[in-house]
Amino acid sequence: MVASLQDGWNGLTLAQQQATDLLQLKVDNKPESSGVRTQFLKRMVELANQMGQPIPLLYYPPYPSKYNPIERCWGTLEQHWKDTQLSNVQVMLAWAQSITWKGIHPTVKLNSTTYPKGISLTKPAMREIESRLERSPELPKWDILIRLIDG
Repeated sequence: MVASLQDGWNGLTLAQQQATDLLQLKVDNKPESSGVRTQFLKRMVELANQMGQPIPLLYYPPYPSKYNPIERCWGTLEQHWKDTQLSNVQVMLAWAQSITWKGIHPTVKLNSTTYPKGISLTKPAMREIESRLERSPELPKWDILIRLIDG
């Protein structure tokens, strides 16, 4: 997920990047992107550094898919390709590119980045990452602001 966000950010012009006041991510709370996933949080802190701006992570609670816009998009995609045999990546990408959602064609790119599994940060390394995270006192797992380094 972070590699795709980074790719999207890098695809913007400098003027577009500078015009972006605040990127706000609404995250679906899957295990890969949870607010306790050390590698995800480390990569998100690195992305905030690259972007030069704070990044709020706002998590949906478990199972509220009716409120999550991406879930409606997936439902539209499933209806679009209905009985199509998704026999390979090229077919899947072509079908994903041909859909419109709310009148807009998506930008579809294959991200072939693979990350090793079972790797977590050491406690000292995670303390450094946590020092950049401002967790809401009321919802510490659901509302996290990745702050920039002061100074």
